[in-house]
Amino acid sequence: MSIPPNGRHVKPHRRYDSTRRRAQAAETRQDILKAALRLFLEGGYTRTTINDVAAAAGVAVETIYRGFGSKAALFKGVIEAAIAGGAARAAIPPEERPVVRAMIAEQNPRRVLELHAATQPGIHERAGPLYRVLLEAASADPEVADVWNQLEAQRLTGMRRIAEQLNRLGGIRQELSVEQAGDVLWAVNSLAVYNLLVLQRAWSPERYRDWIASTNTRALLPGRR
Repeated sequence: MSIPPNGRHVKPHRRYDSTRRRAQAAETRQDILKAALRLFLEGGYTRTTINDVAAAAGVAVETIYRGFGSKAALFKGVIEAAIAGGAARAAIPPEERPVVRAMIAEQNPRRVLELHAATQPGIHERAGPLYRVLLEAASADPEVADVWNQLEAQRLTGMRRIAEQLNRLGGIRQELSVEQAGDVLWAVNSLAVYNLLVLQRAWSPERYRDWIASTNTRALLPGRR
C-alpha cells in the first residue's frame, strides 16, 4: 500500500459492482411482477393497490413507482411478462428469445407460420385472464384503456414484422400488401378468436394451434387455397 505525502494511509475505494447491482434490480423487478400478477388476478385491477403489491413483494412503494411509473404501467408489465412466459423471459429482448430467433432464421414461409402458431395457445392461456381484467377496468379508466391500445399496437407491429419476413421469402400472395397480411395475422391470432374456439367451443390447444397455422397459410401464401 502506498503512503501519500501527508503520511496517512488511504483506504482504497471499493470498485462499484454494477453487474451485481443490475442482477439485484432485475430480481426485485421479477418479485414485483410476480406479486402483482397474483394480486391482479385475485382482486382485479381496481381493488389492487400499489401498497398491496409493495407489501406482497417486500419492497417500498417508491421502488414500484421508480421501476414502472404508475399502476397502469405496472399492469402492462405484468401482461407483457405473461406473454413472454415469465418475468425473467420478459427481460430478454424479443428478438433474442429462442422461439423468435428460430422464426427469424427460418427460410420456409409455411414453417414460419407453424412456428408462430405454436406459441399462441400458451400466450393466450397465460395472458387471457389478465386481458379480461384489463378490459373490465378499461371501461372506467382511460389510463387502463390506453394500456389496451398500446398492447394491441405492439401486437400489430409484431404481426407486420412476420408479414415482412414472409414477403422477403416470397411467401405472400401478390394481391396482398405487407400491411394487409399483417392485419390478417393480427385478426386470426387475436385473443377474441382464441376465446371463441378454445373457451367457448372447447377446442383443444393442439387443434387451435393447427387451425391457426393452416388458416394463415391458406390466407397468405401463394397456391394454398
